[in-house]
Amino acid sequence: MKSSDDYRDAPLEETDDRREWVVDALDHALRLDKSLVRHAPEFSRSHLQSLIERGGVRVDGREVTTPSSKLRLGQTVAVHLQPTEQAQAFRAEPMRLDIRHEDEHLLVLNKPAGLVVHPAPGHWSGTLLNGLLAHHPAASLLPRAGIVHRLDRDTSGVMVVAKSLSTMQALVRAIAAREVQRTYRAIAWGAVKADEQDIDAPIGRDPRSRIRMAVLASGKPSRTTVQVLQRSAQGHSALECRLHTGRTHQIRVHLAHVGHPLVADALYGGAAALGLCRQALHAWRLTFAHPVSGAPIEVEEPLPEDLRAAWELVAPLG
Repeated sequence: MKSSDDYRDAPLEETDDRREWVVDALDHALRLDKSLVRHAPEFSRSHLQSLIERGGVRVDGREVTTPSSKLRLGQTVAVHLQPTEQAQAFRAEPMRLDIRHEDEHLLVLNKPAGLVVHPAPGHWSGTLLNGLLAHHPAASLLPRAGIVHRLDRDTSGVMVVAKSLSTMQALVRAIAAREVQRTYRAIAWGAVKADEQDIDAPIGRDPRSRIRMAVLASGKPSRTTVQVLQRSAQGHSALECRLHTGRTHQIRVHLAHVGHPLVADALYGGAAALGLCRQALHAWRLTFAHPVSGAPIEVEEPLPEDLRAAWELVAPLG
């Protein structure tokens, strides 16, 4: 039997399911939501409770919106089942993709700031995954549509996506073996003292906030090399950051940990400045060996307009 999570990464038919049953001895005196779980076990209880609250369930022809309502022997329950938001998320949505390299095995694209990479609560549509399914229909056969690494919603820049399972597995292995070089440009608060430093500090979920990560002794090994390109008199540092591992929010967490949060990164204590409305982070360069041909692939993506304007205030490009 499938759990609700099994539907998260699988396409569903665009059909709703109407079910009806008469309350028997097992359902008598049972809560309405628990009865629904019994008769529609492929859905989570929370999803079924939501259907009840939205008026999707009738008992003896009357709409019942209270999940805790008790059933009586002989009553007729009718429910109009609808796919979960997670299930509906895995669908093709045509969008413009800024592709920098593409062949039959993979593609490298430039992700704009503001684009969510993978569906998640609050973002079940309009994601990069949806766009990839429209661009490359065979992506529906791949886990996460071939996405092997992610960029935060408000981080711009280059990322690689696999177009076959074998390529995806090879890229995942290469990333784990640190054979894929990912270099970022960033602007941080304060004058970073060391011209170059390794920040080697484990990262895990912040126990005080589910949306933040933090440096924790119990976290996963995480290492970032940070090089200062320019320090400004106004108290900012233009940086080049190279990932050796790929933890969630890694650069943002590491720089905040050493007292230099990214400009406009409110989640980690970086105040807005330099005209920026999102964290000053851009995936600038991606270098790796093609997993099939072995040919070197190097893609550099110039700073987008908002970051370029901010960068000019810290480290004029000339």
